[in-house]
Amino acid sequence: MKVTVKYFASIREAIGVAAEVRETQARTLAGLRDELMALGGEYAESLARGKAVRLALDQVMVNESVALRDGAEVAFFPPVTGG
Repeated sequence: MKVTVKYFASIREAIGVAAEVRETQARTLAGLRDELMALGGEYAESLARGKAVRLALDQVMVNESVALRDGAEVAFFPPVTGG
């Protein structure tokens, strides 16, 4: 299936792209994150399991266990702090 993946803030800066369409075999957001980390380099570093990363599916905040569907929009971003 194809999904649109968007990266925000420090993740976007590290990876060097704001968005991309990716072909995936992943069934969940966790699986997609694993596929992206397997690309190595900045993907692996920015999305590493020890890093606090928030996810959204079709602009709704979700956890990694949520199922993916063809044509979905997935967003990865660091936690936002306010003041």
